Amino acid sequence: MKSVALPLALLSAALIAVAQSPAPKPAAPHVHPPAPKPTNLQVLPKTMTGEQVHELMHQWEDELGTECSTCHTADPKNLAPNGKPRLNFADDSKPEKATARQMVKMVESINVEYISKIPNSDMPVTCGTCHRGKLSPAPFAAKGEDEHKAPPPPANEKPALPR
Repeated sequence: MKSVALPLALLSAALIAVAQSPAPKPAAPHVHPPAPKPTNLQVLPKTMTGEQVHELMHQWEDELGTECSTCHTADPKNLAPNGKPRLNFADDSKPEKATARQMVKMVESINVEYISKIPNSDMPVTCGTCHRGKLSPAPFAAKGEDEHKAPPPPANEKPALPR
C-alpha cells in the first residue's frame, strides 16, 4: 500500500500547485489599424470598405501563393514605423496589377456566364481553382499523355545513334 501512497501524494501536490498557479494571460490579438477607404477601384465594387478589400486581397495572396508587393509598388515617401516603405495600393505602374484585374474579370465572367447556369453548382471558380497557391499555375497534363512517348533508355545504356 505504501508503494501507491507516494505517487498519489505527488500527483495530488502537483494538481494543487497547478490549480493555485495563475492562469497564463492569453496572447493579445494582432490588431491592424483600420484599413483606409480604397481608391482607384476599377474592377472591384466601389462600395467595398477598406476592410473588405483587405480581406479579399489576403484571400488572393493565399490562393496565388504571393504577397501584396507582387502587384503593389512601395512608396519610399511613406514609411512604416519599422522604416520600411508602405505600399501604394492606388498606383497602377506594375504590369502585374493590370494582369490581376484581367484575371478578376475572367473569373467573374466564368462564374456569371457559365457556372451560375449549371443546376446545383455551388462551387464558383476562384483564383485558387487554377493557381492552387502558385503564382504561375502548373500546365495541365492529361493522364496517359506520356504513354505515347518512347521510354527513355536505361541509365546505364547509351541511346542508339540514328543510322
